[in-house]
Amino acid sequence: MFDNFDAELLARIQFAFTVSFHIIFPAFSIGVASYLAVLEGLYLWTKKEVYLELFNFWKTIFAVAFGMGVVSGIVMSYQFGTNWSVFSDKAGPVIGPLMGYEVLTAFFLEAGFLGVMLFGLKRVGPGLHFLATLMVALGTLISATWILAVNSWMQTPAGFAMNDVGQFIPVDWWAIVFNPSFPYRLVHMVLAAYLTTAFVVGAVGAWHLLRKTAPHRAGKMFSMAMWMAAIVAPIQIFAGDMHGLNTLEHQPVKVMAMEGHFESHPNGAPLILFGIPNTAEKRVDYAIEIPKLSSLILKHDLNAPLSGLDTVPDELEPPVAIVFWSFRVMVGIGFAMLGMGLWSLWCRYRGTLRDNDWLHRAAVAMGPAGFVAVLAGWVTTEVGRQPYTVYGHLLTADSLSPIGAPAVATSLIAFIIVYFLVFGAGTFYILRLMARLPRDPMADLDDGPIRTSGITPAAQTKGGKHDH
Repeated sequence: MFDNFDAELLARIQFAFTVSFHIIFPAFSIGVASYLAVLEGLYLWTKKEVYLELFNFWKTIFAVAFGMGVVSGIVMSYQFGTNWSVFSDKAGPVIGPLMGYEVLTAFFLEAGFLGVMLFGLKRVGPGLHFLATLMVALGTLISATWILAVNSWMQTPAGFAMNDVGQFIPVDWWAIVFNPSFPYRLVHMVLAAYLTTAFVVGAVGAWHLLRKTAPHRAGKMFSMAMWMAAIVAPIQIFAGDMHGLNTLEHQPVKVMAMEGHFESHPNGAPLILFGIPNTAEKRVDYAIEIPKLSSLILKHDLNAPLSGLDTVPDELEPPVAIVFWSFRVMVGIGFAMLGMGLWSLWCRYRGTLRDNDWLHRAAVAMGPAGFVAVLAGWVTTEVGRQPYTVYGHLLTADSLSPIGAPAVATSLIAFIIVYFLVFGAGTFYILRLMARLPRDPMADLDDGPIRTSGITPAAQTKGGKHDH
């Protein structure tokens, strides 16, 4: 049935499918873990009950998302042995220890303190519980560090030598981990995780503000989320620009595909805003472009020459249309996030942050935007690296296991069915949890009493003016 299908393409689709499910959960859990640490820290500092209530609300959501991220990651890693055994054999001496370090440091740290964070609120002292929350947050960041070290090395390999059987052998672990693209990729991904979480938290807060079920708690989380959007979105755009310049230096063909530059431009390249890449004719049809702006952005010179895909053999070109559009989706969402942050600042200045229904509707609509941007960025990075798995050294076609297309297609169909059932149910459950923010006992009152000891919420509240 599947004899006419290409095993390499099916294996790539399978890995893309499973990693697309996986990447959204760690991106979310990285941000939520840090958010939980901030909430508990603010509670211990101010003794305001609203922070503890929000901590208890979001820790359950974090636990479900964390569990789905672990499960999807384990399943994904098996494909290195089933579909990509040649890649595992050749690159294993480098990537194997790095992934092992991720388990030994990050996963054990998260697992060791997760139970205390989730169930130890009334069983340990405030200091130890806060330490557990900090360790879980730190563990998610360490996990991202090791995984991005692996991916960055595949993008910009360094610190290795080749042995007689074609394996990548470590020579300098510092150069391997801190390869040329690693710092840019790590910063860009962590900021993306924080923005993803900020817009989910903002959407949940906005949803409850529109429904007026828990205006005080919802308003607090919405305010915190919009602060994050306003501060981090411009930083992320700057970090993305720096990452793009690094990519131009080390992976210029990827940038050519991102920009849609089929032809070289010796006197300044235009910035193509939109168009339809025509790979057969080597041009972008119906292009809307700004003359010389690409050279200004990438080289800081209007007349700087930029090479195009006409300098690259056809067999070494990535799929241009996919990279071209995924890059624009990522950038477009980034600027939409910046717009939301600026809009929230204006409403905050006007004193209408918690009362502007149009802002709240926009925030709800932007709730999934971070996930879409993360996926679009991943597609840009990974598809733009093609036709290599280890850039410039190991072709994807040479990384495949000796496996037939029917076997890959059968497992792909099984993954699609199981993933949509299992992770669809998990996502539905998370949405149900988000919709169940407990109603404020006295919605028009302020934060509640200052407690003198313990970490258990107090039973009574006191009046005060509504905080915008």
